[in-house]
Amino acid sequence: MKRPLTIALLLLSMAATAQTYEDHFTRSLSDVMGDVQRHFGIRLKYDMDTTGIKVPYADFRIRPYSVEETLTNILAPLDFKPVYQQKNVWKVKYYEYPRRQPADGEKLIAYLSNLYNDKAQWEARRDTLRREVEERMGPMLDSPWSRQLGSVRRHNGYIVQNFRITYDEGHTLCGSIYAPTPLSWKPAKTGKNGKLPLIICPNGHFNQGRYNADLQKRYATLARMGAVCVSYDLWGWGESEDEVGAEAHRTSEAHQRQAANGRYVLDMMAGLRDIDLTRVGVNGGSGGGTQAVLLSVLDDRFTALCPVVSMSSWFDGGCPCESGMPIQLAGGGTCNAELAAMFAPKPMLVVSDGGDWTSTTPTLEYPYLQRIYGFYGATDKVSNVHLPDERHDFGPNKRQAVYDFFIRTFRLNAGMLDEDKVTIEDENTLRFQPKSIQP
Repeated sequence: MKRPLTIALLLLSMAATAQTYEDHFTRSLSDVMGDVQRHFGIRLKYDMDTTGIKVPYADFRIRPYSVEETLTNILAPLDFKPVYQQKNVWKVKYYEYPRRQPADGEKLIAYLSNLYNDKAQWEARRDTLRREVEERMGPMLDSPWSRQLGSVRRHNGYIVQNFRITYDEGHTLCGSIYAPTPLSWKPAKTGKNGKLPLIICPNGHFNQGRYNADLQKRYATLARMGAVCVSYDLWGWGESEDEVGAEAHRTSEAHQRQAANGRYVLDMMAGLRDIDLTRVGVNGGSGGGTQAVLLSVLDDRFTALCPVVSMSSWFDGGCPCESGMPIQLAGGGTCNAELAAMFAPKPMLVVSDGGDWTSTTPTLEYPYLQRIYGFYGATDKVSNVHLPDERHDFGPNKRQAVYDFFIRTFRLNAGMLDEDKVTIEDENTLRFQPKSIQP
């Protein structure tokens, strides 16, 4: 007599724990991912704590024929994403708005390429992009500014001079000027150009910022060869950190401020009698390369562009100082490769390596740039130096590529190329000194 009651109780118990449509077939993420690992024979790595996270309709998200589709189905509603790392190993990461995968870059480049088939169609697209990038950057700073200069420090074949620009209700921008000879600081004469080419050098997120020894070697060597190079702080780094704090850097305001700062520097230098306005370059690495491309879009005074280990169709820049303002939504959707293409047909070198998001440059972004330059019959004006065995830095081979480009483009003196002649200055020396005089 007790057996039917026992069975009934058991069935009731099972019904209470069984999955139903009403409870969304919810399972814990850790259990689901354990099943996925066993089914596909893979290993998952995480960069977040998944404790307590539930997946609705979990089992129905699994696609037995595709690990990638399975992981995407499970993770996308949670704002996570799968990233393939190596054979049988995937990493589960938070969704990143500026970072995609090489396959996404291929699709985007194909889509963009279908938008224009000749110079006229491309220039219509280019003009739309420029207008919308400017709109999406928001009101650009254009307030009155003043400069102060430090004393000139003389080294082997070049000089260094610190500066401070004050603008926008007391904000300041500090940096250093590297030149083959002291500048006169007299305004340019109407209709006349000076003799010295100018290279604006926005900084990336390298250790020590603009005080980094590798970066000092680049500025000083270019100066020894005959160019004027200007290095300046990121917003919230170096002397700017003293003013606004380090937390100000990873903000959309930093994206706006750094673009404005690049233009303040260009304004300060382009008005000088010594500067040759037919030879004005912009060159930076990593986040500095992203800034270089943006500056080339916003200001047509640049005549040469050289982004290093930065430009990609599937990575917009991992810091809000590079991608905080939604400029990649311009024109219905764009990327840094298309923004760089807007520089055509003026000379451009793209330096890439095999260890970061520029790994696809030789097969994806560079052929795309060549196509755009081809609309102008100027494919010889765009070049790529790819270093497949190197990683993300501004090392000697990358600097050599930069030197070769500016020797060729700005007719610099290659005989003065010798990094061993460069004096590496300490941070305190490169900081603006309050006792400096106003010229």
